[in-house]
Amino acid sequence: MIPFVFDAEGPDAVVAAENLDLLRRLPGGAFRMIYVDPPFNTGRTQRRRASSMTPAADGEGDRTGFAGRSYTTVLGELRSYDDAFADYWGFLEPRLREAWRVLADDGTLYLHLDYREVHYAKVMLDTIFGRECFLNEIIWAYDYGGRSRRRWPAKHDNVLVYVKDPERYLFDSTEVDREPYMAPGLVTPEKVERGKLPTDVWWHTIVSPTGREKTGYPTQKPVGLVRRMVAASSARGDWVLDFFAGSGTLGAAAQQLGRRFVCVDRNPEAVEVMRARLPHAAVRG
Repeated sequence: MIPFVFDAEGPDAVVAAENLDLLRRLPGGAFRMIYVDPPFNTGRTQRRRASSMTPAADGEGDRTGFAGRSYTTVLGELRSYDDAFADYWGFLEPRLREAWRVLADDGTLYLHLDYREVHYAKVMLDTIFGRECFLNEIIWAYDYGGRSRRRWPAKHDNVLVYVKDPERYLFDSTEVDREPYMAPGLVTPEKVERGKLPTDVWWHTIVSPTGREKTGYPTQKPVGLVRRMVAASSARGDWVLDFFAGSGTLGAAAQQLGRRFVCVDRNPEAVEVMRARLPHAAVRG
């Protein structure tokens, strides 16, 4: 397999690689939009000491983030977590720092997690990007699967949205697909026909187990969900990146909208699914 070298004039690419190694080889500022859907950290139980970062006066913290921001490490009590990794955040943090580096100055990061980890991710991204760069938390709500009788059933994922520069990021609402009004009788017929812009709560079905979109990859996300992010935060011809690409949904959305893409995954099954789903993309190692 030909080694991958990023070329802004080259073809779209599916890359079979360990993502941190690949990220470190990418040029800074190359991508207008990044979508990341990492493992949700729901494997075996591990014990570790939780920590979070809180802002401190310049130069007084014991951690320093980007642009010289100072933070004080706050150690939490020893807790038990359902971790797929011995240190999930030790795994994810360097990848998110590289994501900041390869993001364009007017670019946007979408980090897709669930309720178990999103609050820790918010603190981490505040450290890496700066709190002023937090744009939104999107709630993807769906209605599928079992229903617990011992708690409110969890039927949503969380997507944290951060921009590299809060003064110059791209957000093109005119490109975003519209939704039907929930109370159409309260608005004009013209508005009913046009539809309304989505809010930060997105009701969208999961990938149908019997639909044409289904690839068979277990963590596949619906293309309509990711397409909305790509449409709002990139322009035709821009490069977009997913370094936990799985079934290649970002690539499928980018393909529909005329964006260029790099999809990275080290799982051979994922690479084969993407090879079939994105046949025009170059497959690199």
